[in-house]
Amino acid sequence: MAYICDNCGKGTVIGRSQRHGRGVAGKRWLKRAPKTARTFKPNLQKISVLVSGKKVQMRLCTKCIKKFKKERKISSYASSALG
Repeated sequence: MAYICDNCGKGTVIGRSQRHGRGVAGKRWLKRAPKTARTFKPNLQKISVLVSGKKVQMRLCTKCIKKFKKERKISSYASSALG
């Protein structure tokens, strides 16, 4: 199962991290630290929601959970285990 939000489709993004990118103490290093690959993962939570009367477990990012709580735009979604 992929690490993807069931609502918005947000998933893992690959990027690069660099330590001491500009050098330490005003560019005194001749050799810089290498750029290394890393992954940025969304903050997914496994919650149970009611969808048209059925209890369904979904993996939602915290932004989607916050939207569901705030906007209440989908009245058929009633969260049963948020918190």
